Amino acid sequence: MPDHEPAAPSATTTGVAPGRVNLIGEHVDYNGGRCLPFALRQATTARVGRRDDDRLRVTSRDEAWEGRVDALDDAPGWVRYVAGVVLALDVTQGLDVAISSDVPIGAGLSSSAALECSVAYAVDALLDLGRTPEQLEQASVRAESETVGAPTGGLDQAVSVHAEEHHALLLDFGSGAREQVRFDPASHDLGVLVIDTRVSHELTDGGYEARRDQAWEAARLLGVTTLAEASPAALEQAGLEEPLLRRARHVVSEVRRVDAFVEALRADRWDLLGPLLDASHASLRDDYEVSCEELDVAVEVAREAGALGARMTGGGFGGSAIALVPVERLTAVRSALTHAFVLRGWTPPDFIDASPGPGAHVR
Repeated sequence: MPDHEPAAPSATTTGVAPGRVNLIGEHVDYNGGRCLPFALRQATTARVGRRDDDRLRVTSRDEAWEGRVDALDDAPGWVRYVAGVVLALDVTQGLDVAISSDVPIGAGLSSSAALECSVAYAVDALLDLGRTPEQLEQASVRAESETVGAPTGGLDQAVSVHAEEHHALLLDFGSGAREQVRFDPASHDLGVLVIDTRVSHELTDGGYEARRDQAWEAARLLGVTTLAEASPAALEQAGLEEPLLRRARHVVSEVRRVDAFVEALRADRWDLLGPLLDASHASLRDDYEVSCEELDVAVEVAREAGALGARMTGGGFGGSAIALVPVERLTAVRSALTHAFVLRGWTPPDFIDASPGPGAHVR
């Protein structure tokens, strides 16, 4: 999906939805666990207008597609996210949809959920459907799982819809509970640096689905509904074979890291956050095996250059890392990362200075 705004049709309604960074709690959403994402300031905009036929036309920069939402054989991948939302909302009205975005694509920052949620909000407002935020969230989840075929757990759409400025959103996929947790690193002279390795990842390529299936099989063997219910002691006594033991160990330990991270924030103990980020990355690298060389180098170099802690974020197999960095070290960390990538013959990473922003809305 290109990132420049095309000319929009007249009489439009505009939906805006952000990308996201997950602070901690990776690959636990579909395992009934807890995670802690926040919304980026970077967002996707969808301008939607009515047509006088039943066709869908989607444009973005110099790309365009037109057809029926129930005939997507020739539709490029990014169009399926849009069409999937229209299908999930049971809309038969023809629509013109113009997309623009500054959320990096393939960086593990949920450009897909930003696209889905921006379209959902715009279509709902334009056609006066009267759907609740929760219903628009679920329509976006259905678009990704049913039309696109990406087996995600719903984390991305939840935070894109429900995020609040200067907060992270604690999501419990076991109980369904959601809680806003104050997260304002700037007030502590800290910054969250997003390091886009520019190694593109695709959640429909099988790696994500394989990890999900292994985790679910481990839960079945442990006799629990979801892995988040398992205790470390039960896990060690279960006699799971590899790689199921390591997959389960990541989920069980990651849920506890999320709880410790939230407790540290509530106690204003920012000094405890870095080691939790480090431990999360080690678990994702060694037990869940969803990291890659570029992510590992980004995390290691960021720490060496002064980050308090760092880890990969998102589904993995490429994408981005995050680092919690004292403000006075941000320039040095960026410089060290650029040098390290160039030294290895890699394309230099892109950077985002991330701060928690608002969720989806109509503009």
